[in-house]
Amino acid sequence: MIRSLNSGVTGIQQFQERLDVIANNIANVNTTAYKSARVNFTDSFSQTLRTSAAGGASSSGQGALQVGTGVNTAAIQNLFGQGAISRTGNATDLAISGQGFFTVRDVISGSTFATRAGEFHTDANGYVVTDKGMRMQGYSNAGLSTQGDIKIDSTGAPATASPTATVASYAIDQTGKVNVRLSDGSEFVRGQVLLQNFSDPQVLVKEGDNLFSGLSSAGPLATPLSPGSSGMGKLEAGALELSNVDLAIEFSSLITTQRAFQANARIITTSDEVLQELVNLKR
Repeated sequence: MIRSLNSGVTGIQQFQERLDVIANNIANVNTTAYKSARVNFTDSFSQTLRTSAAGGASSSGQGALQVGTGVNTAAIQNLFGQGAISRTGNATDLAISGQGFFTVRDVISGSTFATRAGEFHTDANGYVVTDKGMRMQGYSNAGLSTQGDIKIDSTGAPATASPTATVASYAIDQTGKVNVRLSDGSEFVRGQVLLQNFSDPQVLVKEGDNLFSGLSSAGPLATPLSPGSSGMGKLEAGALELSNVDLAIEFSSLITTQRAFQANARIITTSDEVLQELVNLKR
């Protein structure tokens, strides 16, 4: 009877955890580039009452007698499926259509993070940054040979450009190239956005603010690639990737999780009633 009580308790604990994950998915239904998660269950250790034995010439084999002790959470898996692309009209918004992650650098700590959220803007110094001030990484020079913080200015302008020319506008194409137009009409490529990808993205750790850490453990590419090359996704300027949360799936999972929680709670109350009957045998 104690085994059934323990099994019911483990069921309640794990389904409560699943409920927490579903709630977080629903809460982030409008979070830019949010990747939903799911809980994977596995059965717990089974108590062996009798071991199995192979059959012989004069005897039949016998199966093992085992009683399970409940359920465990094997993993909380992030689902990196593509979210819908929504047009915003803001030139600094970027969406990845396909595989890959942006990489951004924290100027203060020097740490590098991966993200799918493309809500970028230029700061007072011309750097392309996230809402939290982290600088986008890629080719930082006009020759597309040096990786670092991407900056929008007139550095690397053609020799025919006016020395006093300033940046009039810029645009990022599908391959990540940052095309700058100066006030004198000159145009040149200032840098290029590069994308990173991972052999095991499940190792990435959510840090909040749409950021992932643990890049080195997730099997990153030796060298980030330009968008649209070697299987990497293309960039969509003036657009953002939406959350990949499917509300229909989440609410159906919410219902089944609630019923499973109720069933495990019933196991506990039923076990309690049987124990009470045992205690009352002697009066």
